[in-house]
Amino acid sequence: MDRREIKTRRSIKNAFLKLRSKKSIEQITIRELAEEAEISKATFYLHYHDIYDLSDTLGIEIIENMVKGISNPDNIIEDPAAFTREFAFAFLAQKNIIDLLFSGSQEYKLVCQIEQAIRKLVFAFHPEYLNDISFHLKLTYRVKGIYYAFHDNLDKFEPGVLIEELCRISDNREKDT
Repeated sequence: MDRREIKTRRSIKNAFLKLRSKKSIEQITIRELAEEAEISKATFYLHYHDIYDLSDTLGIEIIENMVKGISNPDNIIEDPAAFTREFAFAFLAQKNIIDLLFSGSQEYKLVCQIEQAIRKLVFAFHPEYLNDISFHLKLTYRVKGIYYAFHDNLDKFEPGVLIEELCRISDNREKDT
């Protein structure tokens, strides 16, 4: 990708995020996005199919960054508390942009995309678990359970305290199974 293309994509993304902070995705038009990015509509369509394609592309980038924040994928198996801690901090590091991209009608996509990305990461290191139903269920339980417990309680408790309690629960849950 040349510098001009990088600059154009950055301009489109920044314009989208600015508009998204004020409007739902359904209310953003290509015309107003192009005006905000100072490009033509045709230039937008050279890079993305529509607003949803742009939003999905940004979402994938954010989730990839979040998953990169998980330094040891084996922790999901060997040390659930450490995984919980890394997962929660990775989420916090991306929270502002996650809140923008995955609000409204897009909110349901986030946790499913996070789970898919973590599955991909774990199975790259542990293909032996691909057909293990118990592992699949535990992975879904951990990822979605941690996400929803953390996300739904962030406004009630201080993040550090919340993370440590989730880690304690993860350790106790692991001992029970």
